[in-house]
Amino acid sequence: MVKSKRIGLLGGSFNPAHRGHIYISETAIERLALDEVWWLVSPQNPLKERAGMAAFAKRVADAKAVVGDRPIIVSEIEQELDTRYTVDTLRVLTNRYPEHRFVWLMGADNLLQLPKWKRWRGLFRLIPIAVFPRPSFSRRSLIGKAARRFARFRIPEFRAKSLASRRPPAWIFLRMKPDPISATGIRNRIATEESEK
Repeated sequence: MVKSKRIGLLGGSFNPAHRGHIYISETAIERLALDEVWWLVSPQNPLKERAGMAAFAKRVADAKAVVGDRPIIVSEIEQELDTRYTVDTLRVLTNRYPEHRFVWLMGADNLLQLPKWKRWRGLFRLIPIAVFPRPSFSRRSLIGKAARRFARFRIPEFRAKSLASRRPPAWIFLRMKPDPISATGIRNRIATEESEK
């Protein structure tokens, strides 16, 4: 019999993976009582430009190097399934691993832009969601369209450890000091350093 796990799912381009991803993952494991976090490396985010996007294999390899021996799994499932939309990937995962309890992890910036995602309402109905602060996005995200639409399904922070066991829709906003680092900032810094050589 397969052991049931409580698993956080963090999707993204990971272009590149950085300490902010680690910080969110480790905080999720602690605050949500998760067994592990899976990083779902996106072959190509439909809402992002291809320009400046490192090769998929490099992003996966770099992410694995950043993870080290932490309880974080770098997954290539979206490449394997040829899925491009989060809702499609999550539907496959919940059907393939019915014994696990999944939680979608995302930053406040994504909560704010969620109505641009394919079948975004369906995402709320598939698995519980944990939202993490992002500088300059948190306040706006909590009054945005998605937060308002699912306001009655938001659970209080003191019930965070129960999120993975809840029937969706269920979501939480975890207050914590946000890490200001961003992949865009890292890429800009590297480009500046390269141009100064």
